[in-house]
Amino acid sequence: MNEFKDNKYKIVKDAISKELTDFIYKYFLLKRNVISFYLNSNLITKDTFFIGKYEDPQVKNTYSEYSDFCMETLLSFLKPVLENETKLQLIETYSYARIYKKGDILEKHTDRNSCEISITLNLGGEQWPIYLEHNNKEIEINLNPSDMLIYRGCEVEHWRNKFEGNICVQVFLHYNDINGSFKLNNKYDNRPFLGCQKIQ
Repeated sequence: MNEFKDNKYKIVKDAISKELTDFIYKYFLLKRNVISFYLNSNLITKDTFFIGKYEDPQVKNTYSEYSDFCMETLLSFLKPVLENETKLQLIETYSYARIYKKGDILEKHTDRNSCEISITLNLGGEQWPIYLEHNNKEIEINLNPSDMLIYRGCEVEHWRNKFEGNICVQVFLHYNDINGSFKLNNKYDNRPFLGCQKIQ
C-alpha cells in the first residue's frame, strides 16, 4: 500500500531531530525579533523583503519569509525523505515560513502549481491543528515539533481555524513531481537557484 498515493496525504513523525527543530525555531524567532526592532526603529522599511515581512497576503500582520536561507537548505535536505515517503521523484520549488500569532486564521484553500507536493513542518510553539478535506470529510491533524504533514497542495483543500494560542512556527516546503503534470516548469519556483528571492 502506498499511503500517500491512496490518501494524497501522509503524516511523518520526527522527520528531523528535536535538536535541529529547536535550532531552527530559535533562529527564526531571533530573526523576527531583529527585523521587528529594525522596523520599529525606522532602520528599514516594510519593503525590505529579503529579510522577511509582515505583509503576508494570506495571514495579515504575521511575520513570514519566502526563501529564507535556512529553510531553503532544509528544502533540499528533506527531499530524499519526501521521495522515500511519496515514492515520487521530486524537484524543489520553494520554502515559506511563518510565525503565527494569537487570532490568526488560515482560510480554506488549495495552492498554486509550485506546491504540487507540499509539507508543513512544525518547528515549535503551541499546537495548532491543520485541517484537510479528504473524501468529503474534514480531517484534523495535530503535529508536534519535528513532525510533518505531506500533502498534495494543489488538490487537497487545507486550512487552520482561529489560533487560540500565542505562537506557532511552521515552515512549508514545496516540490514538484518530475514526472507529474508540471514536470520541470516550476523548478526552483522559476528562480535561478534556491535561496534567491523572486524579483518583480
